[in-house]
Amino acid sequence: MVIRYDGTRYAGWQRQPDKTTVQGKLESVLGVMCGREVEVIGAGRTDAGVHARGMVANAMLETALAVGEIRDYLNRYLPEDIAVTEVREASPRFHARYNALGKTYCYTCYDGDVKPVFDRKYCTCLEEKPDLEQMRRVAEVLCGTHDFRNFCVNPRMKKSTVRCVDRIEIEREGGYLCFTFHGNGFLQNMVRIMVGTLLEAGCGRMTVEQAQAALESPDRQKAGPTAPAQGLCLVSVDYD
Repeated sequence: MVIRYDGTRYAGWQRQPDKTTVQGKLESVLGVMCGREVEVIGAGRTDAGVHARGMVANAMLETALAVGEIRDYLNRYLPEDIAVTEVREASPRFHARYNALGKTYCYTCYDGDVKPVFDRKYCTCLEEKPDLEQMRRVAEVLCGTHDFRNFCVNPRMKKSTVRCVDRIEIEREGGYLCFTFHGNGFLQNMVRIMVGTLLEAGCGRMTVEQAQAALESPDRQKAGPTAPAQGLCLVSVDYD
């Protein structure tokens, strides 16, 4: 399944007791459709308030419905802020998370003169106008294969924190700043911390050398702050 959702009112993707989550909504509707409990496996676990245009998920379904009918059923009974754009039959061995080769995220900021009334849930408003070229210089430092342990909100991460970020693009369109990240995987809050670091640089509070030190230092405080959730969107997931 390819899923898009407005994450504003959800406590993230992952199912949690007594909380409204995207995975929980999908499993509830599919459970009614199939007449039994269904586990939905997502390509990642977006945080509370984060959006998605191209989340990929898989589930084992016992149903006589065709793939198009499953999509239509989901879109009929899911809440209005979750939509399934595609349903496709996959190999029994397909796993949305383990088979993912890369992901693209976009983070949107706004520094225009008039507040973005209709986009306010999907961008972060800035009080300063950051220097685009300085941010691009720092982006070059962040690109590549690094240990991003300082760009993770979980200081006790037991698994490897080495990731490859092969593309960071920063573009301006009017009052909007769009940060696009592509990599083979991202740690918890990693994109939001990278955005916070880039904005610190763009506002003159961090040099290229300090950004390099943030990658190499064991101190989380060397990196920038965690940018707010509402500006972040999972755009797509890569597979063979």
